Amino acid sequence: MAGPIYPHWHWRKVLRQCSIVLVATLLMLPVAMGSAIATGIADVPLVRAGSPTKLIDQGEVLSLLNKNALDKKLTKLAETTGNEVRFVTIRRFDYGLTAPTFTNELFERWFPTPETQAKQTLILLDTQTKTTGIRTGDEVKRIMTDDVAQSIAEETMLPPIREGNYNQGFLDAANRLSLVLSGESDPGPPEIKVVEVESTFTKAEETDDKSASIIVVVLLLAATIIPMATYYWYQRD
Repeated sequence: MAGPIYPHWHWRKVLRQCSIVLVATLLMLPVAMGSAIATGIADVPLVRAGSPTKLIDQGEVLSLLNKNALDKKLTKLAETTGNEVRFVTIRRFDYGLTAPTFTNELFERWFPTPETQAKQTLILLDTQTKTTGIRTGDEVKRIMTDDVAQSIAEETMLPPIREGNYNQGFLDAANRLSLVLSGESDPGPPEIKVVEVESTFTKAEETDDKSASIIVVVLLLAATIIPMATYYWYQRD
């Protein structure tokens, strides 16, 4: 038994509704994908004072050799001085967060009381924006001022990282932290020689923007062409 035969206006209405749903879905896809890989505070493993965990590399930018070297140095520092330093790397934040705000929230989550915060230092790196955050406890502030802490996070750690050498940046920061928190004189940030070279390479941010634009254009074309092709196919039949 043959099914009902619908007039052309019925198929046009159905195609119009399908097109609206398809366009909305395709346009929301990049947003959903971006949210899926963003890191929230709850996505970082929980650490407590006294924990042997000294490094969480969710950004996956450090070599195994460097991780072991950092762990040994920071473990020795904790054993000899009681001052605990931890490094965290992530790929990107949830919307509205920055490296300093993420660091503060994570510090408060890990060490919820003044007593547990006292001898803690937390340094965080966002590998997407190459920005850092640092937070220290009250006992640490007596040895290392906020200005010195900020200098370590920005002037010691970031320059090698901006050149793509993450391992060197973390080692330099750990070495300076170990000296200061052991009561030795602060060597200060390394001298940076500025060499102006005109770059012919596309910046990573520009590449990401272009890639995102291409994806959106392709999705829009697909959202336009697919319904039209479907409509003409029904018209032909």
